Amino acid sequence: MIRLQKFLADSGICSRRKAEEHILAGDVLVNNKIVTELGLKVDEKRDKVYFKNKPVKIEQKKVYIMLNKPEGCVTTSKEQFDRKTVFDYINIKERVVPVGRLDYDTSGLLILTNDGDLTYKLTHPKHSIKKVYIAKVYGIPNKEKLERFKNGLIIDDYKTAPASIQILEKDNKYSTLRITITEGKNRQVRKMCDAIGHKVISLKRIEIDKISIGNLKIGEYRYLTNEEISYLKKICEKIIK
Repeated sequence: MIRLQKFLADSGICSRRKAEEHILAGDVLVNNKIVTELGLKVDEKRDKVYFKNKPVKIEQKKVYIMLNKPEGCVTTSKEQFDRKTVFDYINIKERVVPVGRLDYDTSGLLILTNDGDLTYKLTHPKHSIKKVYIAKVYGIPNKEKLERFKNGLIIDDYKTAPASIQILEKDNKYSTLRITITEGKNRQVRKMCDAIGHKVISLKRIEIDKISIGNLKIGEYRYLTNEEISYLKKICEKIIK
């Protein structure tokens, strides 16, 4: 017996937290009855679960892929404005969900999987996982601005956690920065750069902890290696279930 939200996550429908939202919204039926309360446990073999009137089964084969997300696509399965989604760039039979998100105009490393436990733990707000970005910005941050960035900034009424920032290249108008954060707030890197007066021109995520985009081309994907999968599971071991 497992909780309904975990069942939905393990089936590749969505993340566990998103599943909770769908349950509360009445999108899930168990044995032909709408469930709107959290906490219900289901039997994987005996109970019949439907999501938006479509039957749901847990994927037996766990898959883990890495996509080099292009700019100009959204990290969702459905798009109301008919824009491209990350799922237009992958061709696998299993249903997977993104581990976290990248903004429409941000490119780079995105992990997708049907492993609900891994998704839940990697995106848990209490777990600090390093994410590395390359940002091209207007202007060149001075020492005082770099220190402010490193120590945390007030954006959207909260203070960001300490971060890392390094100038890789610079000229008269622009600079290229290597930025490392441990949070995943909405458009956080862009807002942090705005807060020190250097608007982002382009942004690419290149690493999640020790998992690197490497030489994977934009718009292409690959399966994670066994070593990469084992590493991700290892760093999640201390996360509470």
